[in-house]
Amino acid sequence: MDLLPKDMRFGAGLPVRRVEDQRLVTGRGRYVDDQAHADALWLVVLRSPHAHARIASIDTSAALAMEGVAAMFTGADLIADDIGALPTLAIFKRPDGAPMAFPTRRLLAHEVVRFAGEAVAVAVATSRAIALAATEAVVVDYEVLPAVTDPVAATEPGAPLVWPQTPDNVVAGMSYGDAAAVEAAFKTAAHVVSLDVVSQRLVPAAMEPRSTVAELDAGNGRLTMHMQTQTPTTTRDILADAVLKRPKDSIRILVGDIGGGFGQKTNLYPEDGMVAYAAVKLKRKVRWRGERTDDFVGGTHGRDLTSTGEFALDARGRVLAFRVRSIGGTGAYLSGTGVIIPLVLGPFVATGTYDLPLVHIDVRAVMTHTAPTGAYRGAGRPEAVYIVERLMDAAARQIGMDPRKIRKVNFIKSSQMPYQTATGQTYDSGAFAHMLDRASDLADWDGFAARKRAALKKGLLYGRGLASYIEWTGGRVHNEKVSLHATGDGKVVLHSGTQAMGQGLETAYSQMISAALGIPMDKIEVVQGNTDLAQGFGSVGSRSLFVGGTAAVVSATDLIAKARETAANVLEAGLGDIEYSDGWLTVAGTDRRVSLFDLAKHETNARLSVDSEGQVDGPTWPNGSHICEVEIDPQTGQTKVVRFTTVDDVGVAINPMLVEGQIHGGVAQGIGQALYEGVHYDPEGQLLTASYQDYCIPRADDVPAITVTLDESAPCRTNPLGSKGCGESGAIGGPPCVVNAVMDALSSAGVKNLHAPLTPMKVWEALRQAQAAAA
Repeated sequence: MDLLPKDMRFGAGLPVRRVEDQRLVTGRGRYVDDQAHADALWLVVLRSPHAHARIASIDTSAALAMEGVAAMFTGADLIADDIGALPTLAIFKRPDGAPMAFPTRRLLAHEVVRFAGEAVAVAVATSRAIALAATEAVVVDYEVLPAVTDPVAATEPGAPLVWPQTPDNVVAGMSYGDAAAVEAAFKTAAHVVSLDVVSQRLVPAAMEPRSTVAELDAGNGRLTMHMQTQTPTTTRDILADAVLKRPKDSIRILVGDIGGGFGQKTNLYPEDGMVAYAAVKLKRKVRWRGERTDDFVGGTHGRDLTSTGEFALDARGRVLAFRVRSIGGTGAYLSGTGVIIPLVLGPFVATGTYDLPLVHIDVRAVMTHTAPTGAYRGAGRPEAVYIVERLMDAAARQIGMDPRKIRKVNFIKSSQMPYQTATGQTYDSGAFAHMLDRASDLADWDGFAARKRAALKKGLLYGRGLASYIEWTGGRVHNEKVSLHATGDGKVVLHSGTQAMGQGLETAYSQMISAALGIPMDKIEVVQGNTDLAQGFGSVGSRSLFVGGTAAVVSATDLIAKARETAANVLEAGLGDIEYSDGWLTVAGTDRRVSLFDLAKHETNARLSVDSEGQVDGPTWPNGSHICEVEIDPQTGQTKVVRFTTVDDVGVAINPMLVEGQIHGGVAQGIGQALYEGVHYDPEGQLLTASYQDYCIPRADDVPAITVTLDESAPCRTNPLGSKGCGESGAIGGPPCVVNAVMDALSSAGVKNLHAPLTPMKVWEALRQAQAAAA
């Protein structure tokens, strides 16, 4: 795809301040639970206390007798009313070639519960307190069954089964590459490096817990859902087609502001479906507000990939073959992306920034009696990059090479672009060695030795980590439709099916349209989250800017073209004589002109409107190099990240300030994954990390000043803006960078390998064990 000339890139490179922040930071955000719904009934969920149990009976009679209780619903009620289940595409095969077989996920468990926290019944009442009391009055007779929570243990003979039709709990598998050729390379290699790595389960830590309000129009029976979703159109379609079984146009999804999404809010959840069902059934407005624990036990989790990665290398450090065996945990049910993430999205970037043509990757998706996994910032790519980057450092340490040198020996060269990977993906652009060189200079690579000596004098261990990452963005949908309107009252309004959730889309879109039309940004309004006004794939996979932004650019061009045609008629001039500039249409060489907004006054509804579609040629491949340094107190095991430097290739940065903010946030989450965060179930399936009292996320003083440098030397070739996605980059490069730094510091003490999160207790115990082994 041809790139736009630099002077036509619609405001690219301008660090425009976020226009939405005035609203958000002054408490005027439009969040679901902030809305006034005084007449609404409240819905509260009763969750299973068991990870695996047969439901013998549910008695709701005492709850129904309580004053203020409008209704009690169980799984049997939903089946009687022909309410459908949440869909999962059975598009994969099991390793033996048999079709996928997995349990149906209903809004409420029916006959069997499969994870602690699964919704079993709901109470609907005039207040939240009464609904909560009603759930406590429900009597459920459970027959407790054996459970398994570890995906690796779930594949062992005799493990408890999540679904009897899947006798080994392996729901699906995929293989990539040539196993025989890889095995042959390993037999003749000068060096073989093997490493067990785990990307542990994480809970997405959005500031705003999930909440939903549903109301039915008494006149036409139309259902309006006020909810948080990154994908309003898809959410509407699933609710209509699969769950309620009613026409799509009988449902409207309205999304206001979202206090963070991170991928967790891409799904239609059982709670959303139950609120909708109750509103239709009772013909009343119904609301549900999740507590923080509802997100921990009932929301999707991220990551959960256990792998063994291996390199076969020659004497110079060149990787001859790369082999990975992975088990990805899906939880008890398959979310819409639960199998796609480990089987497809991870392998997309499994070879990283390296020229590794000989690979064998075997991945299996395994069910356990735990909450389902789904999208979380990066969705598969952090796990895959983590494997190859941990291996690069382990290989450098084992064969005595500088970690930069071994990467440069193996990097894909710019001259090889476009480059097809061993897993069938095509990188359109990238300058990986250049990125590493810039990061090394900015991180003061040569000054590390002095900083390490200073730390050692204070009794601290000191280490440096490096990661070269690449990311796939796009969500596999490469078009987006928008409409753009010039109004008679002097506004330009964009309707888009993408969805803001804190990343600054309102600013970015306004910035581009302002530059294209020559209209001040305060005259531009961006409307998202209304399926009556715009439909699209939504905001996942860092696609909003390069796909949705391309659509915005196209719409501005289309609006100018339509305005010129209209002005030619009004001014009685030839179309070729009409010039557009800064909201005015002028007959060339004269002073005869008309404003864009005056033209709109005479159109239907006082709007001059265009419907447009943006199309890109394929995904984008943002990449970069991260370098960090850590200090560790060997007496306590406490690790502190003291320096963090990134150089990130996001192609053409439309708004560098927004991009840097996205990278900062991703790195903070990456530090959390490396050092603090981890979901833990006990052997019986109880979630031990069900609140922030037990689940640790980094605080402000745990995150150092992060030096972010954007590099535009390799613009994207798949969209006219030259931009690459940026929303997930920091969360992909961050975890291996920090863990590599910790392992660098610990290697001098004899510690070979640790699994994240590298908590103080884990580091302290490893140091003690290494000390004892050396004694």
